Amino acid sequence: MRTKTSSGPRGPSRGWLFLGILYALFVYWYTPFGGPLSREEIVHFSEVLDQSPGMDDEKKRAWIQFMEGDTGDDWAMWNAVLLADRPEPIRGVGADETSEQVVRRYAEPFFVKSLQRASHPVLMGDAAAPALDIWGIEGGDTWDSGILVRYRSRRDIMEIMEEMVTSEDSIHSFKIAAMQKTIAFPLDPWFHPGDPRLLLGMLFVVLGLLLQLRYNAKTRL
Repeated sequence: MRTKTSSGPRGPSRGWLFLGILYALFVYWYTPFGGPLSREEIVHFSEVLDQSPGMDDEKKRAWIQFMEGDTGDDWAMWNAVLLADRPEPIRGVGADETSEQVVRRYAEPFFVKSLQRASHPVLMGDAAAPALDIWGIEGGDTWDSGILVRYRSRRDIMEIMEEMVTSEDSIHSFKIAAMQKTIAFPLDPWFHPGDPRLLLGMLFVVLGLLLQLRYNAKTRL
């Protein structure tokens, strides 16, 4: 006869507890809880913008408007890119380097900084043809690629910009040297069904049920 022990029920309970803690930690890291940017933060980051390469008065006003409209929620940036046939001959760019190689010297460290703040690409791809529907835009028919990037908060992108501006290794110049043209605009509010919080939650539920079934099968022996 099989006898029950007092430690028996702890098996699946510990599994569910472990998965629950992991999920809670992920949600805490992935979800913005800092609220909208404060007036003091906007003033500070406005000063950071003055140090950003290629920043003029019009671009600065757009960034300030972007900060002032902060919802405190996550958001996404759509980017369309056309690389130059050859990168500009700036300091640090070799004569035999391609625009693809140069732009990676910007993109790779940028996305490292982004991932540290739970920001990441959602989708990306190469252009399959010139723009199929366009009006009111000059020169907007040809692009190389597009990428949609999710950011945890507007505060995060401003902190990334500040790190890039104050770093001795200025990577933003590689972006300018490699791109012929680009357009980027933010989306907020936004939604996509592949939110990692939803997918991870579903995965953990499945794992928890599998652990429960495995434990139940063992206790029947």
